[in-house]
Amino acid sequence: MSNNPNAKSADGLSATGIVIGIIGCIIITASSVYTALKMGALPWPTIFTSISALVLLRAFGHRSLNEANVTQIIMSAGSMVAGGLAFTIPGIWMLGLSDHVSWVQMMLVALAGTLLGLVCTALIRKRLVENSGLEYPIGVAAAQTLEASEAGGATGLKLAASMAFAGIWSVARDVLGIIPAMLFQLPIPGVAFGLYNSPMMLSIGFLVGGAAVAFWFGGALLANVGIIMAGTGLGLWDVATAQAIVSSLGMGLMMGSGLGVVVRDVLPKISHYLGGNEDGWREAGLCKGDAGLLGLLVAAAALLACFGLGLGPLSTLVIVLLGFVTTIMSAQSVGQTGIDPMEIFGLIVLLAVAALGEHDQVKLFFVAGIIAVACGLGGDVMSDFKTGQIIGTNPRQMWVGQAIGALLGCVVSVAVMVALVGAYGTGAFGPGQQFVSAQASVVATMVSGIPNVPAFVLGIVAGIGLYCLGLPSMMLGLGVYLPFYMSLSAPIGALVKFVYDKMAGEDDRGGELGHDDTGIVVASGLLGGESIVGVITALATVAAGLMG
Repeated sequence: MSNNPNAKSADGLSATGIVIGIIGCIIITASSVYTALKMGALPWPTIFTSISALVLLRAFGHRSLNEANVTQIIMSAGSMVAGGLAFTIPGIWMLGLSDHVSWVQMMLVALAGTLLGLVCTALIRKRLVENSGLEYPIGVAAAQTLEASEAGGATGLKLAASMAFAGIWSVARDVLGIIPAMLFQLPIPGVAFGLYNSPMMLSIGFLVGGAAVAFWFGGALLANVGIIMAGTGLGLWDVATAQAIVSSLGMGLMMGSGLGVVVRDVLPKISHYLGGNEDGWREAGLCKGDAGLLGLLVAAAALLACFGLGLGPLSTLVIVLLGFVTTIMSAQSVGQTGIDPMEIFGLIVLLAVAALGEHDQVKLFFVAGIIAVACGLGGDVMSDFKTGQIIGTNPRQMWVGQAIGALLGCVVSVAVMVALVGAYGTGAFGPGQQFVSAQASVVATMVSGIPNVPAFVLGIVAGIGLYCLGLPSMMLGLGVYLPFYMSLSAPIGALVKFVYDKMAGEDDRGGELGHDDTGIVVASGLLGGESIVGVITALATVAAGLMG
């Protein structure tokens, strides 16, 4: 295992890897859009894509870990672009402003954010990955998977079988109506009580696992059992007021968690991350010849924002400058926790631009979308660079892979969102609707007005405090905000993970948990299978409508 970024680098980028990566990117990006909108969450696809890339490359006789790493980067990069769009833009539809946004504008948002993300991460890679001491748990896990796995036919069969099972289950539920979407429903006023019959939701609980899911479920209990059921039962408020408190508190907790990253992790170290010396390009791991390319990318992003989206010169300047700062926040958060609250960073810049006099609601969504895409891509790039540092992949080849996947992800993300709107209408997005779009709802609320300001402020303060104490306040806020039925399935998946790990530990006979990747492979397949079928169903609905 080498920490030399130039070691074994010649075999990282190949024609076979690029083709496999592009096909995988289309599938992963499409399913990520669906997952983010449907579940209000976007689990990192890195482990899934690492295993998939290794299996597919070996089917063509390629066995290089560096080639597998670059291939998985191409496959996964688009998912972060998908998250940045899905976590912000649907808020426009929730506010009834769908006539004011086109697919061209969504594409410009995605492209501007992608260009900024690529530039920022090129500048901060060496300092944040090689010199900061940040752990990047997702990147380390991907490196361990690539190094330890002998992923052959058996792993590929497990992946394909689990995806097929989830796909068949989803068709039986959503298309044929053979099995119900909801189980154990109870008519409780103000509470969407039930168990969501979703392999995807179970797999998210399995992949996230542990304390994070416990806080997620705890937030759901606090909101639904505590505030809504107990509060209304005691006569403290009516159901409508309770729901306003819950949504505002949940939004405050999620935003407070993002601000907690700034307070605890970024501000104390910002001078270190931004500090340079006379040889700044070498410090960043770049050569002076890179300046022209990066400058052109920044200029292109600024032109897209200013002239393409109609944002003013001052707003564009703020987006570029704060985009760099928030990308550092994103990389810092991912490096320490593996969590990237990209939409929260988008909100921070949105509020800054609004304070400068921009009051057009749609344009404020564009600001949040650009920053969310840049931060999502930034977090993904840093984790992938950490993987590459461990196994010795050339950073330039990884950056090229990210650029290919991210730019393709712009096209796929926008196409899928347009298809979903065409199939289900703009009314299908928002709290209690088919696509919950929790993060986009937070952005919409910040743009249009907060239902309960005291609860929102309390949530921000609590979110900052909990994060600074090392507790997952983001997951707590997500549990408060999401419908109760969506928060009941994840703990079951986490419980399965707990039992699975215990059994793996017993099989090792050494007291430590086993390193068998079967659980991750199957859970990833279940998540991917349902997501992909959801996208295909939407596309089929659109096609049927056009033909009819």
